[in-house]
Amino acid sequence: MSATKRLPAPAALEEMIQLRKVVKTFRNAAGEFTVLKGINLTLCRGEFVAIVGKSGSGKSTLLNMITGIDHPSGGEVVVNGVNIYDLNESQRAQWRGRNLGIVFQFFQLLPMLTLLENVMLPMDYVGLYDFDERPRRAMELLKLVGLEQQAHKLPVAVSTGQQQSAAIARALATDPPIIAADEPTGNLDSRAADVIIRLFDRLVRDGKTIAMVTHDPSLTERTSRTIVISDGELIDETVAHCLPLLSHRQMLAATRALQRRTVSPQETILTQGQHVDSFFMIASGCVEVVLQGRRRADVTVASLCPGQFFGEVELLRGGKSIASIRAAPGAPVELLALPRAPFVELLRESPLTEDALAKLVQLRLAENRAADRRKR
Repeated sequence: MSATKRLPAPAALEEMIQLRKVVKTFRNAAGEFTVLKGINLTLCRGEFVAIVGKSGSGKSTLLNMITGIDHPSGGEVVVNGVNIYDLNESQRAQWRGRNLGIVFQFFQLLPMLTLLENVMLPMDYVGLYDFDERPRRAMELLKLVGLEQQAHKLPVAVSTGQQQSAAIARALATDPPIIAADEPTGNLDSRAADVIIRLFDRLVRDGKTIAMVTHDPSLTERTSRTIVISDGELIDETVAHCLPLLSHRQMLAATRALQRRTVSPQETILTQGQHVDSFFMIASGCVEVVLQGRRRADVTVASLCPGQFFGEVELLRGGKSIASIRAAPGAPVELLALPRAPFVELLRESPLTEDALAKLVQLRLAENRAADRRKR
């Protein structure tokens, strides 16, 4: 039974963003092209979420659904309790100004306004804060991002990193609960990008929810959650976590082949010696790995939790279950089962994944033999 790093627990239970069966189809002279294909997604307060995918996968379109910049062709988008596409254009613009801060890759600062005036602009637009209070608040935000000394400069007079920091200060102007960032570090060097991510970390600690589209895989290590989109569909997060060496196309194939199962606390999933015909990934809850004794009591040798998996030993070696698996006490377990045929096909297509699993199999077999000797 093998494992990767465990999935992080949700940062909070309050749902801030809900996409329900969202479809987006573009129409032009060449015909129709569906970019988003029935997206279901929930983001909670205090989560820092990276949205990743290849060019053309639909990640920026997905972000545009959240911000209300573009209209879905079908489905619902509920943000901070509001079904935003039930609003007309004017209402949605006002709602967006108070609930969302948007950070663009190319900053979108108005070149004829100073940094201070750029930050004040959203307050003016939605009529938030007293007129005399706005400059003071804008200066506080520029100080937050280290730009108080550049407050009265035009964007062209500061560096690209400083322009992006000013754009983040502007996104915070109305104290929105949600920040949507589209490639916010795409035009920055590594040092400037680190400053931006550190600032995002601080905002998340203060309770903001951040959804960030990025091409930079190193940034996903610093977010609480990673959403992977491929060909307009979301890859199951547990699949992406358990099998990270697969390509996005392969992860999507695995997602489509999954069989979901919920197991009651302490219910047996596999019995020692049973034929195993699936690769099992744990989406929620924990399971116990138990060696059954002939003369002595059963021995629990391991506990596996979200983001971990079992069944690969038997599938790779063609044998029966080397231990019993049962749901741990306390909570149900949600399992994702990948049947033998698609599992074997994915390994054939991904030698790196096959090699990584083979090494884990040897490790787990050695651990199992050691536990068996101790049991005797």
